[in-house]
Amino acid sequence: MKIEETIGQFIDYCRVEKNYSEKTIETYYTALNQFEEYLSIMNSPDIDIEDVSKDDVNYFLGWLHDKGMKKRSIKLKVSAIKSFFKFCYKKDIISSNPAALIVLPKTEKTLPSFLLQKEIDKLLNSFDKDDALQLRNLALIELLYSSGLRISEALQLNIDDIDFKERIVKVTGKGNKQRIVPVGLKALDSIQLYKKRRTEICDTKTNYLFIARSGKRLSPREAYRVIHNALQGITEATKKSPHILRHTFATHLLDRGADLQSVSEMLGHSSLSTTQVYTHVSIERLKEAYKKAHPKA
Repeated sequence: MKIEETIGQFIDYCRVEKNYSEKTIETYYTALNQFEEYLSIMNSPDIDIEDVSKDDVNYFLGWLHDKGMKKRSIKLKVSAIKSFFKFCYKKDIISSNPAALIVLPKTEKTLPSFLLQKEIDKLLNSFDKDDALQLRNLALIELLYSSGLRISEALQLNIDDIDFKERIVKVTGKGNKQRIVPVGLKALDSIQLYKKRRTEICDTKTNYLFIARSGKRLSPREAYRVIHNALQGITEATKKSPHILRHTFATHLLDRGADLQSVSEMLGHSSLSTTQVYTHVSIERLKEAYKKAHPKA
């Protein structure tokens, strides 16, 4: 059976029997058409599907790589081809599956964005301390940078979760796991200033630390908006989200000699491998500094 005919049957199967979305079907169809094009170039225009080998699939992936395609895109092509040949094998169109042992390429991990020290300084000096809402926003940002909390963790805090004397915060993280994280003096000072003016936002007796005008907890959506707006004009980073402050916390600590285990514990990571991405950030910065400064680099 010719490969073009088989691709048509597979696409019909995806649409009718599997009820895949049109986006998925389009992705599969594009990938398989590219594969057919490659086979036509390398073999013959009318190659029979039974004659396709594992080497054909592997060489196709190398061909895509040589054309400059990113691993993420290649991974999608592999997924489409594996599904296609699995279908052909189950329907007895082919006697063996040439893509059965093909391994999906690992997607390259993108390094997290973070703020430079001068950007953090500019950000923290951009708030009007005569305004109660601005004080709340400053306190939130100071805490996220000082302690590396996830935004969800910060918004769930109550006032008594912060021990001002011991300079620590009790955090409930993923899976309801609790951890104790140090808080810097500057962040504590900002939180104290905000606490004194908190009733100007809403005259409430709730124990919530970060409140909205309604007296309820500040919502993740509103917190995102606050931080996104505050970062405008501060950084060129594409993602101006609360998480950039957590990335900055980890990167700045490691840059200044903190050990990986301690940073991992403060971030609430379940394994060191999750934290290691920040060491890559620090190493990349060292390499850049070396290239710029060393006369023989």
